[in-house]
Amino acid sequence: MKTDTRRMVESALLLTIGTVLSVLSFQGVWALGGSITFCSMLPLVVLSWRWGWKWGTLCGLVFGILQMCLGYANVQYATSVGMAAAIILLDYVLAFSVIGLAGLFRGRLKQERAGIIVSIAVTFFLRFLCHFLSGVLIWEALWPNELGWAAPVWSAAYNGSFMVPELLITGVAAFVSWRPLERYYLGKDIKE
Repeated sequence: MKTDTRRMVESALLLTIGTVLSVLSFQGVWALGGSITFCSMLPLVVLSWRWGWKWGTLCGLVFGILQMCLGYANVQYATSVGMAAAIILLDYVLAFSVIGLAGLFRGRLKQERAGIIVSIAVTFFLRFLCHFLSGVLIWEALWPNELGWAAPVWSAAYNGSFMVPELLITGVAAFVSWRPLERYYLGKDIKE
C-alpha cells in the first residue's frame, strides 16, 4: 500500500472515530453548560504525531468543518454575516485546526510520552483561547450571561468548564495508550 493512500485511509478512519466520539458527549450536566466528549480530539493529535503538523492541521480543519455541520445551529444564532463568519472561524475552523499543531512537539522532549501530553496541553489551550475570544467578542453580545459576570470572566469560566475536563480525559487516555500504541503514534510502522 502506498504511503499516500495509507495516510488518506487512516485519516478518514481517525476523523470518523473522532466525529463519532464527539457525538457521544456528556451534555447539559455541567454547571455552566458546554459538553465534554470522550477523547474526540485524540485522533487529531495522533494524526498530527503520525503524519506531521501540516497534515494534522489540515485534518483539524476538516474535523472543524464536520463539527460545524453537526452543530450548525450555533451559526444560525448570528445576527449578521460578519458575526456568522466569526463564529465559523473562531468556534470551528481555528479551534480545531490548532489541535493539528500537536505534531510540532514530536521529538522535542527526551520522553516522547511526555511530549504528547505537553502537545495536548498546549494545543487544547490554543483551542480554549479561540473559544474564549468567541465568547467575549460574539456570544456575550448575543446572550449576556445571566449571572452578570464580566464577559472575559464568564467566557473563561464557561469554556474552561468543558475544556479542562476534555484536556484531562484526553491526556490520561494518551498517557495510558502510549505504551501499547507507541509504534503507531510515532509512525514506526510506516514504510517509505
